[in-house]
Amino acid sequence: MDELLAELMDCIETGEWPPGTQLPSARVLAARYDVSPSTINRAWATLRKQGVLVGRPGRGVFVAEH
Repeated sequence: MDELLAELMDCIETGEWPPGTQLPSARVLAARYDVSPSTINRAWATLRKQGVLVGRPGRGVFVAEH
């Protein structure tokens, strides 16, 4: 999962997903990175704990505003 976390952080740090951006669905990202949606959800949980992402109930997962 460390590689996946690094890939997701790279998308954020390079500006592909700037602050406030809604991330693609877990299913889309799972296909992109060839992992299961549950692996994406675990990565998101890690990044939420670090304050990098925020979940908005009923809306999705977003890059945190800094």
